[in-house]
Amino acid sequence: PRPEAATAPRIPATRLALHHFDVTYGPVLRERWAAARAALLCEQKYGALLNSFCSADHVTQELELLGATDFVSEASERARRGAQEGDGGCREGSGEGRTAAREETTRAEKSPLLRASASSNIRCYTFPRCDITRFRPARPDVLGLLDYYLLDAASLLPVLALNVQPDDFVLDLCAAPGGKTLALLQTGVCGYLAANDISVSRTKRLHQILHSYVPKEMRETVSVTSYDGRDWGQLEGGTFHKVLVDVPCTTDRHSVMEEDNNIFHKRRTKERQMLPMLQLQLLMAGILATKPGGEVVYSTCSLSPLQNEFVIERAVEIAETQFNISIHIEDLSHFRTLFQDTFSFFSDCRLGELVLPHLTANFGPMYFCKLCRR
Repeated sequence: PRPEAATAPRIPATRLALHHFDVTYGPVLRERWAAARAALLCEQKYGALLNSFCSADHVTQELELLGATDFVSEASERARRGAQEGDGGCREGSGEGRTAAREETTRAEKSPLLRASASSNIRCYTFPRCDITRFRPARPDVLGLLDYYLLDAASLLPVLALNVQPDDFVLDLCAAPGGKTLALLQTGVCGYLAANDISVSRTKRLHQILHSYVPKEMRETVSVTSYDGRDWGQLEGGTFHKVLVDVPCTTDRHSVMEEDNNIFHKRRTKERQMLPMLQLQLLMAGILATKPGGEVVYSTCSLSPLQNEFVIERAVEIAETQFNISIHIEDLSHFRTLFQDTFSFFSDCRLGELVLPHLTANFGPMYFCKLCRR
């Protein structure tokens, strides 16, 4: 009898992902890939985004007793001190000295090191480097609102980079599951917030998060929709001061750790190959949704240059050649200085900033780049 045809063993999607990353990220990250690879394969670290709508005043004290610190305000304060210490030479107490001190403060407040966080009401607690303490689950206050939201602390960097100002019209184009939308609400200054996601099921998760963290009167100020984000420029073009475009990507950490819903499954090969095109279309929609003078922050949770810098470069080119829109890419290198105690950054990123996972600070990956529409 003929032997039965042998079927090739099914290779787990997680292994396919790791092999793909070895081949593509190794040459880019060079000596830093080994450390990033090890961190991707270990439990990630979280931050606790405090809920300013919650009345649990004891939470801050509780977290600080555990050794956690608010990385946003801590970095901002350190930068302010550094800016002030950089000037000096005037006699303390004299009129000349007081004038110089006022000028120092003004310069410090205008410093690019501070613009990202000084005006932000966002507070997020993290444990120090090498400390892998886990946060307890969030608890409700007397009104039923949860006291904090656990997330990858690096995912707040795109929100901080957006630098929302009072009464800004803000669009979160790919909003679900809702962590960045919640962070935008924590700033307390959005004049109008539109939160959109093409997935109806993921939008339900966004509604759940808003219901768990935000009072009813505030929830009613958020417009939640499930449009295809690629069409947004046609729906509400030139409307927003600030747009966050946190695109679908290879979600590198998930791809090497979880078989479920893994984009490296063989059946999703075409979808994965089309990701840079989808990302480009979403970024273009975000650019077209901004007013002249408005700003867009593009972000992914991938280390892939094809999904990061290359998408930015192509979008800038298309904006200028097809839409006659001039785009300025803002230098965010001050984020590396501002948050160096909390995150591990890749200093050789051509455009934008990239947080690398590292066992001592296992946040990320998180890529973000800020574009200003002229």
